[in-house]
Amino acid sequence: MDPSAHLIESPEAVRALVSKLRRVAVLGIKTEAQSDQPAFYVPRFLADAGIEVVPVPVYYPDVTTILGRPVHRRVADVPGELDAVIVFRRSADVAPHLEDLLAKRPRAVWMQSGIRHPEVADALARAGIDVVQDRCAMVELRRARS
Repeated sequence: MDPSAHLIESPEAVRALVSKLRRVAVLGIKTEAQSDQPAFYVPRFLADAGIEVVPVPVYYPDVTTILGRPVHRRVADVPGELDAVIVFRRSADVAPHLEDLLAKRPRAVWMQSGIRHPEVADALARAGIDVVQDRCAMVELRRARS
């Protein structure tokens, strides 16, 4: 299959992907103490919508739970299958996570609004992983369910 087929860009393809989300890891999730930031309230929205959210914070080494769920320090350490990894990292900070993402092989990697990394997206797509860039999972889930 052509790797570009894994670069999800059309509204229809994004809607189809978001409607299949049942279990996601959130890389770069914030804690309840940062509840006013998208990296917390978007995952909370997803959890409230019935999606199982697995927290993978980058900071907060002393935090053991977020949203009542145990945290994992690497995506590859998350047990079980993942429909997607939702990424809350600056574009410049995405590449260091590529090896971890490839080791886990989620069905999709979703880079939130404002986050793009063409080289990482290409590497993931070549590995057969669907990639969404620069879109908000919360906004797209609302659209898909309306």
